[in-house]
Amino acid sequence: MWKLLSCSLLFASCLGLAAADSRDKPIASQQLGNDLFIAGGAVTVVQAVAGDLIMSGGNIDVDSAVAGDALALGGKLRLGADIGQSVYAAAGQITIKGKVGRNARLAGGQIELGPQSEIAGNVSAVGGQLGLSGSINGHVQAAGGRILIDGPIAGDVIAHSSSLELGPNARIAGKLRYRSREALKQDPKAEVTGGIEQLPSLGRPDDEARKSEQVKHGLGLAAGGLWTLGLVLLAGLLLALLPGFTAAHGRTLRMRFGASLLLGFAWLVCVPVAAVILCFTLVGMPLAMASMALYVAMLPLAYVLAAISLGDWVLAKWLPTRAAKLWVRISASAVTLFALSLLSWIPLLGWLIGFNLLLAGLGTLLLQARQMKSSAAG
Repeated sequence: MWKLLSCSLLFASCLGLAAADSRDKPIASQQLGNDLFIAGGAVTVVQAVAGDLIMSGGNIDVDSAVAGDALALGGKLRLGADIGQSVYAAAGQITIKGKVGRNARLAGGQIELGPQSEIAGNVSAVGGQLGLSGSINGHVQAAGGRILIDGPIAGDVIAHSSSLELGPNARIAGKLRYRSREALKQDPKAEVTGGIEQLPSLGRPDDEARKSEQVKHGLGLAAGGLWTLGLVLLAGLLLALLPGFTAAHGRTLRMRFGASLLLGFAWLVCVPVAAVILCFTLVGMPLAMASMALYVAMLPLAYVLAAISLGDWVLAKWLPTRAAKLWVRISASAVTLFALSLLSWIPLLGWLIGFNLLLAGLGTLLLQARQMKSSAAG
């Protein structure tokens, strides 16, 4: 789970306040032990990575071997070197040309496993167009608009698509089970040793199920609206009581966006782990409870502060003469929070944006606290 969170963390570093100034160079690059975290408009990895590689960018090229896992989010991803463990990736276009030591979990508009690629484990892929031309030593689960299988697969295949095609090089040792709107297109040279089974089409939900879904959807909208309204009220209170602090928070976030993301991620992951460890000692139990209480309280506070910073940034760009007025800042923060609430309904993207704003807000809070401590000591 922490690897997926790391991946989404770095995806956000290509968005938001710092993106406009860092399109041609990494926004964040950090070596933690053997693991490499890197993000930017154009990311190229040319040195071997001894641990895991976590990356995000508009264009990502990996030309050196990775001993651990590779996790990526971006616009265009090309893995031209071998990956020792598994690949977890979501991008507009994904191309894998090397070997993957374990599994590949992929989501994208266009996914291509080249003829030279080799997946030692299983493949799970979701996309608009999927081309599986490489060697796969495990099972395959695939869903997409168009799926082409044109390589050897040692295990079973389950495919859901509008169009499924088996090319001349397809060699499926297991069973092919598929659901498709169109008839299976199979080249005469393609082989399926375990047989082919066409799954029945999914039927429409009945009226009772549809009504139940509508009720759940309505309750979700109501709960989301109340939560957002509470965040707006918190933003207004913070701006009214702490106008200087919120402005300083925004400046720190814009100037040290990458550092805020990494620090926020460390806080989000490490505090619960530390609290669990403290619980094993009788003396540490009160400290663990206090830490978790502070942890929970900081989450909405950090998210709201990040939204305020985003609203202030927009005001500075479009309404610089009125950006310092309190009611204008409150209005901007309210619009930002409601916009983020709407974005949260977009699968994956909305969640990632909101989650990484939370990370940025947490990290900036910690940076602000350190600055205040240094000022007091001086």
